[in-house]
Amino acid sequence: MKVKKYHKLVRDRIPEIIESDGKQCVCEVLSSEEYLVLLDEKLQEELHEYEESKSLEELADLLEVMYAVVKARGWSVEKLEQVRKEKAKQRGGFEKRILLKEVQVRE
Repeated sequence: MKVKKYHKLVRDRIPEIIESDGKQCVCEVLSSEEYLVLLDEKLQEELHEYEESKSLEELADLLEVMYAVVKARGWSVEKLEQVRKEKAKQRGGFEKRILLKEVQVRE
């Protein structure tokens, strides 16, 4: 029997999908602390995948992990959106495509 090892946070239905393909998998349910660590790793993984592909699908995966992080940290998606809007109101968004090149300070 061929075995491929992983240490990776996966979506909830992945074990079901693997088993429906006639394979067996070994999984465990993480503690809250382990979950947060692996969510942070998953966030980096998804960001890297988006950077390589520039695909909408990878961006959606990144957003899904962000929502999971928000919930795992006891926040809400509504609160996240509220904070995002407040920052946009105070500092603006990124629509104007401004590149800051230097700041001059009089001495």
